[in-house]
Amino acid sequence: MRKRRFTEAQIIGMIKEQEAGMATAEVCRRHGLSPATFYKLKAKYGGMDVSDAQRLRALEYENGKLKRLLAEAMLDNVVLKDLLGKP
Repeated sequence: MRKRRFTEAQIIGMIKEQEAGMATAEVCRRHGLSPATFYKLKAKYGGMDVSDAQRLRALEYENGKLKRLLAEAMLDNVVLKDLLGKP
């Protein structure tokens, strides 16, 4: 998986700079990202504090882990049904 370029604290800092009145183009130029990326990050992290963003990342990680466990359990069920000969 690709390493993140900015931490949650940096992203939230950029959003707060823009909300404080700095032009979006200026914020993007200073931090070296495109306006499209900025608005994508703003849609995800807008209105959050750093602790909220860290909690979001932890929940997303846990959700992915649970999805993988469910997929494995469903696959095991299919294999067992095939072995028993049930349709």
